[in-house]
Amino acid sequence: MKKIYTFGHEQVERNITVGDIINNKKNNTKMTQVTAANQEEAEIVASQNIDMLITGSDWYSDVRKGAPNLFITAALFAGRFITNDEILRGAFDVVMAGADSVLTPRSFEVVELLANEGMQVQGHVGMVPSMSTKYGGIRTVGKTADEAIEILKDLKRLEDAGAFGAEVECVAEDALLEISKHTSLVLNSLGSGSGGDVMFLFFEDICGETVGIKMPRHAKSWGDGKAIKEELNAERSRAIKGFKDEVDNSTYPDSDHVVQMLPGEKDQLLEKLDSL
Repeated sequence: MKKIYTFGHEQVERNITVGDIINNKKNNTKMTQVTAANQEEAEIVASQNIDMLITGSDWYSDVRKGAPNLFITAALFAGRFITNDEILRGAFDVVMAGADSVLTPRSFEVVELLANEGMQVQGHVGMVPSMSTKYGGIRTVGKTADEAIEILKDLKRLEDAGAFGAEVECVAEDALLEISKHTSLVLNSLGSGSGGDVMFLFFEDICGETVGIKMPRHAKSWGDGKAIKEELNAERSRAIKGFKDEVDNSTYPDSDHVVQMLPGEKDQLLEKLDSL
């Protein structure tokens, strides 16, 4: 563990620091990052020696409870903070609470705004979901030389803005392998293959809990959480039905689930009520 001061000047211990992350990139040491949306998920991730967590800034406090010493990046969702003042306030709030870095998909100017305040900032390049219409829909980008060069230009602009890293989403693997040779940024590969310095996947995909949508090509499950959730929800439904049925037929609550007044107190209550 490394002792550090947070942005809010609290002395804490962390498993890894930005300095370590940059050195790992230089030494070609691959790292891992997983999402977490709550304390329970964070506890699971932290127990398995994952290097880094990423979560939404609104969820940070709960996630930190589950992973008190893990490096956590707080994502500032594009629609959550609109103006520069709102973005700056949101970023200050979460780093003052102990977040180790912030990630923003917003402009290079926003990255520079945050970096100028001394925050550790990551950008987002490649197939940024909120900008997918630009690419004609959700797809892998960087499959042409021209697209790959544009991604590199974005990375260089993030460097110039003061970022230390970037999430690289759904970029052709061989393109990223070449691009990565030309940037100092720590690259978090989400669906971009082995060209990144950090291998990044979503908690629900890893655990086989993704429901309602088709798993992306890059995602892999090492568990069957969906089946377990379905079994749990079936059991929940049976329990809720049991509650409703027993209320309807007046068998709940019964003597095992209620408390009576002390001896003699009911008679006194009745007398008092009669005198009203």
